Amino acid sequence: MDSLDLQVLTEARRWFAEGRRVWLVTVLETWGSAPRPPGALLALRDDGQVVGSVSGGCVEDDLIDRVRHGERVATPALVNYGVSKEEAARFGLPCGGNLRLLQEPLSSVAWIDELLARTARHELVARRLDLSSGSVTLETASRGEAFSFDGHTLRALFGPRWRLVMIGAGQLTRVLAQMALALDFEVICCDPREEYHLGWDVPGCRFSTAMPDDLVVELALDPHSAVVALTHDPKLDDLALLEALKSPAFYVGALGSRDNTARRKERLALFDLSPGEIDRLHGPVGLHLGARTPAEIAVSILAELIAVRHGVDLAQKKTGSAVPPLRAAELPQA
Repeated sequence: MDSLDLQVLTEARRWFAEGRRVWLVTVLETWGSAPRPPGALLALRDDGQVVGSVSGGCVEDDLIDRVRHGERVATPALVNYGVSKEEAARFGLPCGGNLRLLQEPLSSVAWIDELLARTARHELVARRLDLSSGSVTLETASRGEAFSFDGHTLRALFGPRWRLVMIGAGQLTRVLAQMALALDFEVICCDPREEYHLGWDVPGCRFSTAMPDDLVVELALDPHSAVVALTHDPKLDDLALLEALKSPAFYVGALGSRDNTARRKERLALFDLSPGEIDRLHGPVGLHLGARTPAEIAVSILAELIAVRHGVDLAQKKTGSAVPPLRAAELPQA
């Protein structure tokens, strides 16, 4: 679940507790380049206040106007936009674009309480809504499942936030943490060295002084988790990698040259890791961008991490570019 949907559910729960009437709006069907995918949420309050998004803004305005003018559904109802060229133009939809929504009154927040508690425990949960009765049930979901709507039943998936665990608290880690937070990751930095954690100052990033292997075990990494070792100290990096490579984490990487990576794999092979587990290590970490500065290296790491998350083939990622770097005289001028 991304942070926007989390905010939607949290705010809807608060409004309901205050005695307000609240509706949830879910995207059922949208166009290819739409800003919000099927399953995205918006919460709408009886005075027109909203949190969340289902489009670029025009549709939200229309939903607000409907509520303010007394059009308040009492049971789950379908709302369609873009059924004609004129309406598509009015609501900023592309030619032929269609936006199909489901608006439902919020009659209980017990399911929201349970959903938020389960996703906080890094569970993957499906919310099932029966349109005829308005009843909501929560079910355990499996990876590979997708949002679905058959005209009678909506099944939306809510999972834990994507999580990035960084070993080491150097300058690169600070930049990487800030960028990862901007990309909506839950970010954790681990460094037991006092001289590093005393000056840590990245808001929104959890800091741990535990030994890296202990933290990795404690976190019980799941397929929504990634681990990047950044200290250049085998006593710290290798401890984390030994546990992370045995976990279901979708990405495990380590900073270092090709030579360092080869030596690291030799060290890891001395422990109880299988060849397949060792081969999961991404090293040198990051896509080949010719990166030199901490910010550039952080971009390369996150680019690779996101590509792996989306199943992109990275077979050629370390081969380098056939295009030579621009000389200073060839750079665009301001």
